[in-house]
Amino acid sequence: MLLPRQKTPELKLPTLSHGDFDLSTEQSERGVILCFYRGLHCPICANYLGELQKQTSAFAERGVTTLAISSDNQERAQAMADKIEADALRIAYDLPLSVARDWGLYISTSRGTTSIGIEEPALFSEPGLFMVTPQQTLYYGSVQTMPFSRPHFSELVGALDFAIKNDYPARGEYTGAV
Repeated sequence: MLLPRQKTPELKLPTLSHGDFDLSTEQSERGVILCFYRGLHCPICANYLGELQKQTSAFAERGVTTLAISSDNQERAQAMADKIEADALRIAYDLPLSVARDWGLYISTSRGTTSIGIEEPALFSEPGLFMVTPQQTLYYGSVQTMPFSRPHFSELVGALDFAIKNDYPARGEYTGAV
C-alpha cells in the first residue's frame, strides 16, 4: 500500500507526443495527477479521460500537471487519444503490470470483447488516481477494483483550491498501532 507523505514508486513511460515521462524529473509547482486507466477497450475510461482532458487547464492554473496511463501499446493509446481529442492531456502507454502492482493497482483478466466491440487485453490494470508532489511523495490516492464511480475531476480541482488555501497536508500517513 502506498502511504501519504512517503515516496512513491518510480514511473518512467513513453508518451504519445511529449517524449518520455519520468516522475523523478517531472517539473511542476505543486505536483502531477496520474490517472491510470484500463485501456482503449473501456468506454467508461474514454468518458473519464475526456473529463480529465477538459480539466487539465484548471489543474495547470493551480500548478499541477496531468498524465493518463495504461498498459495499452502505442497504437491503442493513440486510438484513445484520438477518441477523446486529447490535446492538453499527456497520454502514456506500455505500463508494465508489475509497475501497476507497485502502485497498488488491481489487475484483471480479459473477458473478451467489450460492449463497444474492442477486445480486452489478456491482463490489464484497474483504475487508480494519484496526486504526487514535486518531491515524489503521495498527496492523494484512490484505487478501484471496477471501472465505475471514480473521483470527479471538478471536485478534485475544488479540493485542490481548499488544500492550497489552507496548506492542507496529505492525510492517512499514520502507520502505528491502532
